[in-house]
Amino acid sequence: MKVTVIGAGNVGATVANVVAQRELANEVVLLDIKEGVAEGKALDIWQTSGHQ
Repeated sequence: MKVTVIGAGNVGATVANVVAQRELANEVVLLDIKEGVAEGKALDIWQTSGHQ
């Protein structure tokens, strides 16, 4: 299953992080209107998950 979170602010990033940490989906997509924001938050989530 794939989960897409629209908005990479505090709430969106937290939702994406919880979904990833609890392994509720095989893929989590984080989108934001501001360029680079979603990529930065996704990298933070990836690094804290231990997949370095």
